[in-house]
Amino acid sequence: MIDIPFDMNSLHRAYASGTHVSEIIAECYRRIEEAADPGIFLQLVDQDAAQEEAKKLGAFNPVTKPLWGIPFAVKDNIDVGSMPTTAACPAYEYDADADAFVVAQLRKAGAILIGKTNLDQFATGLVGIRSPYPLPKNAIDPEIVPGGSSSGSGVAVALGLVGFSLGTDTAGSGRVPAALNNIVGLKPTLGALSTSGVVPACRTLDTISIFALTVEDAYRAFQVASDFDPLDAYSRELPVNDLQEVPSVFRVGVPTIETRKFFGDAIQAASFDDALTSITALGGDIVEIDFTPFYDVANMLYEGAWVAERFTVIAELLQNNPGAIHPATRAVISKAETLSAADAFLGIYKLQELKRLVAPLINSVDMFCVPSIPTFYSLADLEEDPIGPNARLGTYTNFVNLLDLCGIAVPVAARTDGRPGSVTLLAKAGEDALIASLAALLHYRSEVLLGATNWTQPLPPQVKPAISKDEICLAAVGAHMSGLPLNGELVKLGGRFLKDAKTAPVYRLYSLAGGPPYRPGLMRDKTGAMIDLEIWAIPVRKFGEFLRGIPAPLGIGTVSLSDGTTVNGFICEAAGLEGAADITKFGGWRKFLQADKEVLSSINAS
Repeated sequence: MIDIPFDMNSLHRAYASGTHVSEIIAECYRRIEEAADPGIFLQLVDQDAAQEEAKKLGAFNPVTKPLWGIPFAVKDNIDVGSMPTTAACPAYEYDADADAFVVAQLRKAGAILIGKTNLDQFATGLVGIRSPYPLPKNAIDPEIVPGGSSSGSGVAVALGLVGFSLGTDTAGSGRVPAALNNIVGLKPTLGALSTSGVVPACRTLDTISIFALTVEDAYRAFQVASDFDPLDAYSRELPVNDLQEVPSVFRVGVPTIETRKFFGDAIQAASFDDALTSITALGGDIVEIDFTPFYDVANMLYEGAWVAERFTVIAELLQNNPGAIHPATRAVISKAETLSAADAFLGIYKLQELKRLVAPLINSVDMFCVPSIPTFYSLADLEEDPIGPNARLGTYTNFVNLLDLCGIAVPVAARTDGRPGSVTLLAKAGEDALIASLAALLHYRSEVLLGATNWTQPLPPQVKPAISKDEICLAAVGAHMSGLPLNGELVKLGGRFLKDAKTAPVYRLYSLAGGPPYRPGLMRDKTGAMIDLEIWAIPVRKFGEFLRGIPAPLGIGTVSLSDGTTVNGFICEAAGLEGAADITKFGGWRKFLQADKEVLSSINAS
């Protein structure tokens, strides 16, 4: 027995101190056996095979492999090569030819796959008990539902059996199990994680989600897994920024007292109030908002177009073998058989109208904070009513993907009755780092134990400093970027690298005539594309000195970024394009240099 917490920082400290990865893998399987819950995993990787995979990692190197030696699990609607995918339906089972895109990314980064976990069949449910297999027990209280649809993934992390796990999230399946099991559930911006190799629920709304004991762990796995997948039509090129210091003041939208829903659970209402007090202490300006239109959006998820979308996945099975489908799942999805194509379009039109209605509310704040769940439900409650409690668990989750929001469920101080406290932070697409940064701080200050273990949070969250009032942001697109010939000018002025980013898709990039140093020119053009750049912080008092050294045809203007924000950055006058080459297709100056070995050689020699 090795008494090491399975959070990433603890594991990597153990590896650095001499613990062998084979010991951790063996301990992982020992913990699974000790848990004695046959409902968590539907399939386990053979332990010898897991040990062989660990051997291939080589020497401990968390730089080249940031997830080196971290055991993880995968929800069984996500493909793993050479293993069956069931989606919790034996009649649907097939053998996967290859790893899902995200699974491949994680394994390449050194994570060790342990097994595939149970779920609400076809990822349709929030309770975690709509499965033909043994049901996983809630890690905190076995009388309470484990939460779904990613039930096994949530419980496995909460018990400390693996370091992190993958779920999926369409209606809240990556957040509800987190709330019910006292762990973190990260639901990224749609398209940030590829869904290639995932059995769809609603393909237009699906995302892979990540469960972990800490926000840092969930976010580190997210950063590793996030990469553009050209084979996934819904994949998006989105910057995944590092965790940063929380701004000194930020606006947080919350439901008004009148539109908060707890279904009679006064303890849950008090827990939410306590969490808002903690957010206020961290600089949050609480803004009460009538949540009625958000609930109206949530009601759309199990109507018209999106029920029909679920139906497309199992239509043939539903027709030929309806008994293979869980009764509750069948009751939800079979409604699509009464719908027409016109009904689907009417639903799409209604959603668009609601999006227009809530857009000003979303834009009025930096983020939202809502209860992760409105109340708790027991297994007995679900025996009495299999549908109602499931629907109510989605009160604060069902609208999120329909509105293209990112979210993270995070534990807060335990309720007065001992049950776990949890809130979910939500923000516009692409703001994953913002809400995760606050979630990390909120979680650490709550001083709760991790999951269902007796482990304490190991360290304060590691974040990058936010830009100060004495600095100005600058977007570098060429030779001033890290490692290139003119980067020293920024460093000499006291510049700090903040993050990688991309322009909005309305720019063209040119290789200007002359040099060395060879320089690009960035020009706004509606026929353009997203261009890679770096964001630096420059001391305000040094900015004028920097401007004096910029030669024509370059200058500093306003550059629009892919996340909808703007920043000061290098731009080029049209007159400077004489003799220039359009290199937009490369997507950035560094990629162009990598492709043009002759230019690169000239630069290195200069």
